[in-house]
Amino acid sequence: MAETTEVAGHAAEAHGPMHQFEIKRLVPLEFMGYDITFTNASLMMILALVFISLFLYFAMSRRALVPGRIQSTAEMLYEYVADMVRGSVGKEGMKYFPWIFTIFIFILTLNMFGMVPGSFTVTSHIIVTFALAAMVWITVTLIGFAKHGLGYLKLFIPSGVPWWLMPVIVPIEIISYLIRPISHSVRLFANMMAGHTMLKVFAGFVVGLGSLGGIASLGGIAPIAFLIAFTGLEFLVAFLQALIFTVLTCIYLNDALHMHH
Repeated sequence: MAETTEVAGHAAEAHGPMHQFEIKRLVPLEFMGYDITFTNASLMMILALVFISLFLYFAMSRRALVPGRIQSTAEMLYEYVADMVRGSVGKEGMKYFPWIFTIFIFILTLNMFGMVPGSFTVTSHIIVTFALAAMVWITVTLIGFAKHGLGYLKLFIPSGVPWWLMPVIVPIEIISYLIRPISHSVRLFANMMAGHTMLKVFAGFVVGLGSLGGIASLGGIAPIAFLIAFTGLEFLVAFLQALIFTVLTCIYLNDALHMHH
């Protein structure tokens, strides 16, 4: 009896809402003492890279005056991000458009891949989102110092603040600047993990309620309708999180280029 209970417990754990976030070792690898194992996260990122490359290649390889669906989608994404960069950073920011566009479409693709049943959501792991946010923070900081030199440190001295408040304001500004990678990464990671966890929990409710009342009954149809609506909302969240991450990148880049405060 105890054995049966233990097996049931392991089965419930395997199908629990957090099981979908498990990192799985696909190809164990080691290099100079470092574990560089190829995991399901690595696989999803490579698949995203291949998908983006093929999508943009086929979208632009046969450009037409009257675009087809693939070309229209690619042009819409291009113009959407370009308008975002021009509006947030100005014309000078267009020099960095390829970098920002890459960030947007990479995160968007990973988020959408995570919506496929049975797949793995890479952006639900803080190490991935923090790596992206740290890359943005380091790049933007280097751009700021390259453009303004040590004058970039004026970013921590808000204009119009009385001198006697500077000992308080400057440390606050420095701390807020240093924690940018944390806030930038946690926002994406937390929303994706929370959304997928709730989706899995509600899916379990649907199965339970459906088995009680039958699929054709109100107890089966209502939960399924709710789950479909919640899934649609999660698709929207996946898009919005890619957008928010990119918008914040543009804001940080604008600070580095123009030092608006």
